[in-house]
Amino acid sequence: MRVPLSWLREYVDLPATETGRDVQAKLISAGLEVESVEHLGADLKGPLVVGRVLTIEELEGFKKPIRFCTVDVGQANGTGEPQEIVCGARNFAAGDKVVVVLPGAVLPGGFAIAARKTYGKVSHGMICSSDELGMGDDGTRGIIVLPPETEVGKDAVELLELVDEVLDIAVTPDRGYCLSMRGVARETATAYGLPLRDPALLDVPGPNAFGYPVKVSDPLGCDRFTARTVTGLSPDARSPIWLTRRLQKAGMRPVSLAVDVTNYVMLELGQPLHAYDRSLVQGTIGVRRAEQGEKLTTLDGVQRTLDAEDLVITDERGPIGLAGVMGGADTEIADLPQSRTDSTGGTPTLGRATSEVVIEAAHFDPVPIARTARRHKLSSEASRRFERGVDPQAAAAAAQRTVDLLVLLAGGTAEAGVTEFTAPSAPHTLTIPADHPDKVAGVAYGRETVVRRLQQVGCDVYGQDELIVTVPSWRPDLTDPNDLAEEVIRLEGYENLPVTLPRPPAGRGLTSRQRLHRRTGRALAGAGYVEAPNYPFVGEQIFDQLGLDADDPARRVVKLTNPLNDEEPALRTSLLPGLLGALRRNDGRGSHDLALFETGLVFKPREEQRAAVRLPVDRRPTDEELAGLDAALPDQPRHVAVVLAGAREQAGWWGAGRPADWADAIEAARGVAAEAGAELVVRQGQYGPWHPGRCAELAVTVDGTERVVGHAGELHPRVVKNLGLPARTCAMELDLDALEQAGEGTPQAPGISTFPVATQDVALVVDGSVPAADVEAALREGAGELLESLRLFDVYENAEQLGEGRKSLAYALRFRAPDRTLTVDEASAARESAVALAGERTGATLRG
Repeated sequence: MRVPLSWLREYVDLPATETGRDVQAKLISAGLEVESVEHLGADLKGPLVVGRVLTIEELEGFKKPIRFCTVDVGQANGTGEPQEIVCGARNFAAGDKVVVVLPGAVLPGGFAIAARKTYGKVSHGMICSSDELGMGDDGTRGIIVLPPETEVGKDAVELLELVDEVLDIAVTPDRGYCLSMRGVARETATAYGLPLRDPALLDVPGPNAFGYPVKVSDPLGCDRFTARTVTGLSPDARSPIWLTRRLQKAGMRPVSLAVDVTNYVMLELGQPLHAYDRSLVQGTIGVRRAEQGEKLTTLDGVQRTLDAEDLVITDERGPIGLAGVMGGADTEIADLPQSRTDSTGGTPTLGRATSEVVIEAAHFDPVPIARTARRHKLSSEASRRFERGVDPQAAAAAAQRTVDLLVLLAGGTAEAGVTEFTAPSAPHTLTIPADHPDKVAGVAYGRETVVRRLQQVGCDVYGQDELIVTVPSWRPDLTDPNDLAEEVIRLEGYENLPVTLPRPPAGRGLTSRQRLHRRTGRALAGAGYVEAPNYPFVGEQIFDQLGLDADDPARRVVKLTNPLNDEEPALRTSLLPGLLGALRRNDGRGSHDLALFETGLVFKPREEQRAAVRLPVDRRPTDEELAGLDAALPDQPRHVAVVLAGAREQAGWWGAGRPADWADAIEAARGVAAEAGAELVVRQGQYGPWHPGRCAELAVTVDGTERVVGHAGELHPRVVKNLGLPARTCAMELDLDALEQAGEGTPQAPGISTFPVATQDVALVVDGSVPAADVEAALREGAGELLESLRLFDVYENAEQLGEGRKSLAYALRFRAPDRTLTVDEASAARESAVALAGERTGATLRG
């Protein structure tokens, strides 16, 4: 919402010394988001005057039409002689009043004006358009033509109100009343402690039987509908300068008088209006739900197929407008050649002049208006206001204000008939303890302050210890006691809330989960990985690109009701989509040797869906309330993932480099498991995005049960192609919480033995289908407690020597006793026991 300071002063008597920056600071303190203050005309320097075109000479022989004009500027040029000016615009004629900038002036943007020779003539100044003066679009795309009664030689800076300050306010959804000058003025008056001149306080005639016939069939969707009629509008009437300038400063384009007036009143009071050409409306105006498949051509010229939930305005023919969103083309206001729009945001076409209008000021339910605007992708100034909440009590005043302006500016006559439909309703009343804001803020405001602040908001307050508060009609966002507490706190000033740091009990630090999280990050960073946190949002098409099966649990997602991006409406079940996207972006920007990691939460929906409980704010929630809230949330385990591409080791004078491969991804998993103190089982696996022949399944033992906690290896070529990744990209993902459960807490430094190690090598021949992990597990168990470490150092396959489908696995076994030096017989016995158990379980035989 753009708020001109000069307009704001009409409703609040601000001190003359107050600048836009001062008002900005006050409103920010009151809780409004004032993003900027624009200084209009700050770099504008006169002389800028009103002139009357005396003669126009068409210059020939140029690529575009050029005119040589003489303009009477009175005594503004010091001589009283006509000013000679060259101009290329063609939307003015001799006798028109125009805006003339004389030599020595400076226009916005630092454009200095001087006499100069052009097109064979000397031009002493310039005839100005609205864009050249920084006024914005006025719809003419040409020279400003002023009303005939404008005085020649008058200062155009003052006439056009070119110097002003405009506050740009980002209105949040709960502050819909601030999408109007009335609402912002109320906040300003409260912030300064000054009285408000409410523009909605008008004498409004009561309804009678002579008004335009209206039938509301859906009182839940439209609980108030006011109709007024104005006849005898002059086709020559044009919007006065003060009206067009206020619209321009507020960010709207002047169109025609009737439309400008409805837009002006909408900005002033916050009530969207619509004006119908009375001669084009056939019969009773109605409000109902659309019939499925009905057609309506809106003011933007688009034919729309309506939904049964759409609320529409009708006459005897059918729909003539989308209620609260945009009017229909069949009943548009026609005017002399000017493009036009109305407060619903539509742009009518050119046509004959309208002399009789029916003015609609209605109040619609925010929910269907918001859904209709999104369904038809048709956001307008009207829908923005209705979906945030419009004051239903302002409809009659807005209609009266529109009638008054049309009578004043267009010479119209207000008909005596007044139509007003009002559905039965009662004021919204809340009960709140007088000390409730004190408990919420932790500050002793006292009853007197609470009552005074609520009354400043517009509430009626009664009672002593228990306050009965009637909420004003323009604040539909005040629905419970906490909302009222927020009003008191923000008006008293958030900056005045005391800052108290919490004091944690002695002896408490990070939890074991937090310590593991930090150790994991440090370990991966030390291994050369760069942390790349990502947003937790995904689109479900990513699961197809990753090659997940149709019944894969990872496809069950938690969907957001109001996502930031319609293409990513779900919460992630894996860290890989975000990491692979980061890898793709960096590779596309020239960084080809990449090793990225992320630790973060993933989200898995529960089998039973529960509604979240609303926690209190005036006391600590009970354990049962917290447990109920946790039960309504999805499971959120913490995962860790890495992705690699390009060179893992760079080439240089020290030797040849090495590309990243599947073994690096597995080694990253081993490093993470070591930080958790968990024993990681690595064996051949096959899952989703990984290459079936280069994928490791990662498992740990939790409470005596083996559990798969992740996978690592090289990605499938199809996945690489689908996601646009570098060739041979590798990845790893682990469930970090499961590792913590399987681990022994903080890893302990190994003890250093003073006794020597006994090393034994063994080469075993097994079937090619036997996983090396199974052989390793059998060797570990068979070797017993003397085994210190076991390492696979060679895999050999040769059909001639080993037989078809056979392979040789060579292991290095290290034996050590904590209390003595092992003999050769002890080490050999442990080795033979290990080989025997491996042979029993996997069919392994000693090679050779």
